[in-house]
Amino acid sequence: MCSSTNTHSQMIIEAAQAGKHIFCEKPIDFSIDRIQAALDAVEKAGVKLQIGFNRRFDHNFKRVRELIQNGEIGDVQIVNVISRDPAPPPIEYVKVSGGLFLDMTIHDFDMVRYLTGSEVTEVYTNAGVLVDERIGEAGDVDTALISLKFQNGAIGTIDNCRQAVFGYDQRVEVLGSKGGITVTNDIPTNVVLSTDSAVIAGKPKYFFLERYLESYEAEMKEFFRCILNDTEPVVSGIDGLKPVLIGLAAQESCRTGKPVKLEG
Repeated sequence: MCSSTNTHSQMIIEAAQAGKHIFCEKPIDFSIDRIQAALDAVEKAGVKLQIGFNRRFDHNFKRVRELIQNGEIGDVQIVNVISRDPAPPPIEYVKVSGGLFLDMTIHDFDMVRYLTGSEVTEVYTNAGVLVDERIGEAGDVDTALISLKFQNGAIGTIDNCRQAVFGYDQRVEVLGSKGGITVTNDIPTNVVLSTDSAVIAGKPKYFFLERYLESYEAEMKEFFRCILNDTEPVVSGIDGLKPVLIGLAAQESCRTGKPVKLEG
């Protein structure tokens, strides 16, 4: 079953009251109060809730997380995330999406928490409308550079745009005290043609269905596994709440032009 974001929290509550385990796509809701009500219902019912941050199950990002946890690059100092869509969504979708930060960047807010193992304590947003003026007329932005500070002292950036004409641009770089990690774009083939006039390589996969197909399958398998084995979901309700808090802080920073602090 599929449902729009504005129905998520109520459906979580009703499913919990019916004793059903729940898988919910991001975000749980745009309202912190409604998210908390949903999480309270899940806790009271004793059911499982997994949030659909599928990128945690991507082969590249899982490996980055493992390397960081194993101490391969020492203490994380800088994390940079680039996440750009090949084309903007329809304006009708933009109007009900919750805005760039709660619709698109929310994946990246989750990713920086996942990779660093630390909470975001400050957000500063520099954003504008550079792709489609209709997005601005709908009250949203389509291009953003977000600066982050983390509880463990690390700093980071998230680079978002609704349009990258060459394909789905999904890259990560992490710098640590002992080394660094870089994730480049997945491409259909690694073949590179080199001639006296040009060096030609493949473009990134076009969009999220191609790029993250395996991760969607992996997250569903994990959800079923946690039910069958009676273990806790690896992406919890709190993991669904935290990126929304960061997203709302990013919206506030975008509105005021000032950094916004969060509790770690």
